Amino acid sequence: MKKIIAGSLILLGLTSGMAQADPRFKEKRHHQEFARVTHVEPIVVQTERRIPRRECWEEDVRYETPAHHRKSYTGPILGGIIGGAIGNELGAGQDNKKVGAVVGAVLGASIGNDISRNSHHRGNNVEYRTETRCNVQHDIEYYERVTGYKVTYRYNGQTYQTRMDHDPGDRIRVRVSVSPVS
Repeated sequence: MKKIIAGSLILLGLTSGMAQADPRFKEKRHHQEFARVTHVEPIVVQTERRIPRRECWEEDVRYETPAHHRKSYTGPILGGIIGGAIGNELGAGQDNKKVGAVVGAVLGASIGNDISRNSHHRGNNVEYRTETRCNVQHDIEYYERVTGYKVTYRYNGQTYQTRMDHDPGDRIRVRVSVSPVS
């Protein structure tokens, strides 16, 4: 059993030595250290926000509707009767009385029709109502928003910059990579 353990250890030593000597097994080794932060500058973006605001007021609104009237024949009939009576009275002779009555009746009917039309034709019905009218206005509000930080730091005598989503403070963790030089 001792021979098996000793043989395994020798084999393991040879294999690891070969892996280190073989260029295919060269790998970078990483470790972390801290670097000193020399400057932090916030990255600021100005944006706008549109805020809707409803504005309302009272307004008098005119409504006009057509006037609907019944057709009445009272005016022409009454005018015809009065015109016929006047024509009959003014006619001098028997024959003239009939002609005067007819002419007076026609003339009176025409006058009665005109009077009737003017009294009923008063135009459209007009009505005013107070109504609420509204409009949407937008107020624009500007604000600044920090989207990240431009960080300057020094490590091993060199100055570097990076962008971060938070302020790192006085020091920043850096990954140092070491690899053999051929």
